[in-house]
Amino acid sequence: MTCIATFYSHFGAIRFKKTCEGMGWPARLMPVPRNLSSSCGTCVRYEGECPAVIPEEVEQIAVLEGEGYRPLYRAENS
Repeated sequence: MTCIATFYSHFGAIRFKKTCEGMGWPARLMPVPRNLSSSCGTCVRYEGECPAVIPEEVEQIAVLEGEGYRPLYRAENS
């Protein structure tokens, strides 16, 4: 499944991308789609699942469905 993860900082996005690649999930950094909001404006689009352990830098994770997104995870303090 194609997922978009948004972050509180660019550093968090870079670190999450490396984590995804380490798990064998193709991932790339990109600007956050207009349908989603983000603190830092950078997201990671990856092919995989919602990770079992979500790093604290992650603001939200959404799955791409058709022309929109379905939320999988949203940080409590967002």
